[in-house]
Amino acid sequence: MAERDNSRTRRIADQIQRQLAELIQTEVRDPRIGMVTITGVEVTHELEHAKVYFTVLGEAAEAEESARILNRAAGFLRSALARRLKLRTTPQLHFVYDQSVEHGNRLSALIDQAVSSDRHAAQGDDEDEAAPKK
Repeated sequence: MAERDNSRTRRIADQIQRQLAELIQTEVRDPRIGMVTITGVEVTHELEHAKVYFTVLGEAAEAEESARILNRAAGFLRSALARRLKLRTTPQLHFVYDQSVEHGNRLSALIDQAVSSDRHAAQGDDEDEAAPKK
């Protein structure tokens, strides 16, 4: 029974994610919000609260501004979501900036930098071997 409840909350979270992505794109008219992508939704077991993770194209300041705007629009988005989902209770929405994408990009850049420096070091060794010895 507990596993079935878990899959139900997961399905509801996925549905909330899809619907919110569409609602934010079509219904939220604030130009300061920027390019928002909903990366995930975590719903409590009782469906009372939902943490909505998002990313924004741009700087960290834009992410803070977008979080503020989205949290201010949470009531409107919740009521629009309630009309679309037909649940007995629609969870309260809490928007949280998802730093995992930014963190992943930073790690990827570090890996690229390490690989590049290894190549340069290897090329330097090859050039030393190719030089005539005295």
